[in-house]
Amino acid sequence: MKDTEHKNLYKKITYLTVAIIAAVVTVYLASPLFISTEINEPFPPNSAALVSFENFSIMSEDERAKSAENMSASQKNELMIQYANSDSNATNIIDESMNETESLSEPNNSLISGSFIGVNDGIHNAEGTAKVVPLQQVDSNILRLENLKVTNGPDLYVYLSTDKSASDIVNLGKLKANNGNQNYNIPTGTDLSKYDTVLIWCKAFSVLFGSVELKVQ
Repeated sequence: MKDTEHKNLYKKITYLTVAIIAAVVTVYLASPLFISTEINEPFPPNSAALVSFENFSIMSEDERAKSAENMSASQKNELMIQYANSDSNATNIIDESMNETESLSEPNNSLISGSFIGVNDGIHNAEGTAKVVPLQQVDSNILRLENLKVTNGPDLYVYLSTDKSASDIVNLGKLKANNGNQNYNIPTGTDLSKYDTVLIWCKAFSVLFGSVELKVQ
């Protein structure tokens, strides 16, 4: 009788031990499915994506655009902040008079104009007005930017666009200066009813600084 009881107790202990071991193994194997982990490793020091402001500034436009493809949003913002803060040290000003363009039609007041609305996020901003000034030649106009003030940025361009995303544009050229009064030739035949939005666009990072919706006044 006692031998039977001992055997039954031994079996129970054996079953319990096996069950505990099986439970431990199951939890160990399944734990990656239920336990959340996190790691935040910095970029390796020799990463091509880590580019100093000085080195980025001396790159060509194509090199900057290629380098930007490997950057995170925070890295782009850091470079933009450095460009914006460079205003106090290297403000670029240009003041083009109307007389420096081709002969204007009479009267020289533009009927199509608007005011810049900047992104105004502390990094990207633009202020001033834009107007289309007709020339004496048929279907020939200039885009006149007046009292312009734009935060510094890499590879800023002036576009005529169908929207604020620069999905369909007429490139008027690189921004001549981030401050002042400037003239840009509008290609003959440009449909201003279609390309009715002026953009100050960062080509390197594909970022908008400011826009103007051109309207008949």
